[in-house]
Amino acid sequence: MLTVLMSGLASGCFGSEAKTSVPASPASDVAAVRLRDLEDRLVSPFQNAKGTAIVFLFVRTDCPIANRYAPEMRRLAAKYGKRSVAFWLVYPDATESAKDIRKHLKEYELPLKALRDPEHVLVKLAGVRVTPEAAVFLTNGTPVYRGRIDDRFVDFGKERSEATEHDLDAALSAVLEHRPVAKPTTRAVGCYIGDLR
Repeated sequence: MLTVLMSGLASGCFGSEAKTSVPASPASDVAAVRLRDLEDRLVSPFQNAKGTAIVFLFVRTDCPIANRYAPEMRRLAAKYGKRSVAFWLVYPDATESAKDIRKHLKEYELPLKALRDPEHVLVKLAGVRVTPEAAVFLTNGTPVYRGRIDDRFVDFGKERSEATEHDLDAALSAVLEHRPVAKPTTRAVGCYIGDLR
């Protein structure tokens, strides 16, 4: 636990403030989102999106809390990827190279598509502040959830042995069952995304 705490201090970890609602994202905003993939190609994740929803998981290679969530990210992608939900890992740190990210994906066995967001285009659109933090949009660009993956991390340096609330899982179940998401925002605990404006 002390190791996680000290690593968190070095990485700038804290809890993001949960707001009462997910920020609105006009269709023009989501249509304009273009990020680079690991081959340096421009990708528009909202254009021609198929299925029901898109999940963006914001991570950093050096964030210990985000790295501890790798198994849960894999589980959720396996569970919902077959049910018309697209998953993207989003790396917002400008100092992380494509080589660093590829190494991270391999080391943590993350078989998900990755995007780089050094300009924080998607970070701002989603309203995220830390890694790991999730943002869920319908494929038409409507935001439906932003916040923690689950409540395993109560606060900085305080971790439960197991999560008691699985917020992202619950949000995706609601979306696929065409129900409103009960908690559209939750407080994520993790490593601060630097240079937010």
